[in-house]
Amino acid sequence: MDALAEMLDTKLRTWKPETAAEVRERVAEVIELADADVLDLLRSRAREQSVLDMLDEPPTR
Repeated sequence: MDALAEMLDTKLRTWKPETAAEVRERVAEVIELADADVLDLLRSRAREQSVLDMLDEPPTR
């Protein structure tokens, strides 16, 4: 089994049931996007945060 899959399996068994359920749902969504070859449409959290940071910066003159 892939190391990432093994880590996910371990974590799913140790997290609170609510957390594990949320992770399962999100992973299923990512799998569906990858199967539909539209994963690139998913905004990365880092990119979104960088835009928010730029909006928070004071204007330069």
